[in-house]
Amino acid sequence: MDIKILGSSGIEPLQHSVFVCNKSTQWENLSLTAPEIEYIKKCVEKDETFIHINLLGRQLIIIIAESSNKPAKDMENLRKAGARIQQIINKIKGDAVQIIDSLNQESNLLCLCEGIVLSTYRFNKYFTKKEEKENSIKSIFIVNLNHLEAFTELMNISEAVFAARKLINEPANVLTSTKLSDEMTRLAKDAGIEAEVFNKARIEALKMGGLLAVNKGSVEPPTFTILTYKPENAQNKEPYIIVGKGIVYDTGGLSLKPTSDSMDYMKCDMSGAAAVTGAMYAIAKNKLPVYIIALVPSTDNRISATAYAPGDIIEMYDGTTVENMNSDAEGRIILADALAFAKQYQPKLVIDLATLTGSAAAAIGPYAMVAMGNASKEIFDALKISGDQVHERIVEFPFWDDYNELIKSDVADIKNIGGKAGGAIVGGKFMEHFTNYPYVHLDIAGVAFNKKEEAYRPKGGVGIGVRLLHEFIKNSIK
Repeated sequence: MDIKILGSSGIEPLQHSVFVCNKSTQWENLSLTAPEIEYIKKCVEKDETFIHINLLGRQLIIIIAESSNKPAKDMENLRKAGARIQQIINKIKGDAVQIIDSLNQESNLLCLCEGIVLSTYRFNKYFTKKEEKENSIKSIFIVNLNHLEAFTELMNISEAVFAARKLINEPANVLTSTKLSDEMTRLAKDAGIEAEVFNKARIEALKMGGLLAVNKGSVEPPTFTILTYKPENAQNKEPYIIVGKGIVYDTGGLSLKPTSDSMDYMKCDMSGAAAVTGAMYAIAKNKLPVYIIALVPSTDNRISATAYAPGDIIEMYDGTTVENMNSDAEGRIILADALAFAKQYQPKLVIDLATLTGSAAAAIGPYAMVAMGNASKEIFDALKISGDQVHERIVEFPFWDDYNELIKSDVADIKNIGGKAGGAIVGGKFMEHFTNYPYVHLDIAGVAFNKKEEAYRPKGGVGIGVRLLHEFIKNSIK
């Protein structure tokens, strides 16, 4: 990440400038000319909240940050304003911008800077002329800022989001399961996290039948990666565990997907793995006093003569037998082995993130992730609050035991799909079978990968879940 946030002792008159104000601001007290003040007042009278003045040699932007009875929306509006600032400055190839906060509210500055920083992400690796695509902004100067701690935390989180986005955007011919584990290990080392990777022989010895079944059609071996962060000042004895779906490419297997608007985006089917990797990185970089573990089972799901087939019976890591009714419902099968593996840690809470079902995306669109599980109301409430704070919102689905009827099999303990109705919930109930602890399933299928740019969320991998998990863990240990 090439951008930095720095403190500045005073206003630089020739620098691109952003003033954060409200309608009551005394414009005459700011370093503005009379014509600028007159124009700003007219815009404020029209209830404009983003005022852009293109001056000779510099850009002047006024942000009207009025508080409402919807603080989460106010914060998101500031992030979006930050993205607009980045677009304006980048268009003219400006390398820096200064922000002057006339309201003295650090939370406003943090959201504005977050929008600027997150919108500078570029995935330029495979362009032959990378310089044409690069972001030009290298520095954000906060005028009269004496304490950078909160902004350092923000930059660590942003770096983690960038890392997650990069993993998602890598094509499957580059990001194999082995390469994913290598990248997770590299990021872990940088953040002071312990990493362990199980190779295929170890996975076979452990009898992780779900992961091995999905891998049968692939020429690439599976991996199972464990990241552990346990600082001496950790406040919890039982770990939080976050589990990420690591399907590096999904053809649907013998239940083949169509290519258009489906298989062509399936490099993103490891977005859950990217999210938990990024979250661990951010948590460790910010030295949160928490004992937390990430588990990532990984393979691709390919079509071949040896691929697992509908009708196959799979013996899972915990001994459960599963009738495979659809080879494109593979994510829950590899996650089930990881969830069963998690039992040995006697966890405080387990959260999985997965691009699991199209039905979750169909139900609520591209605006939130779907949540379900057997964890307490307090945990779900805390997740919802954290999601609202970072605008990675969750919608809780019912999780009644009635849905267990839909995964009963005639020939095995359970089956991996349950028909056309309730698909997202059925996936969650399947995975709950492998748990004996407080559990939350987050289906991020609708929000993990953008087909067009949306403010500070780029086209391609979004890195959804990184900021949510960091915020939730941070709030949980206060």
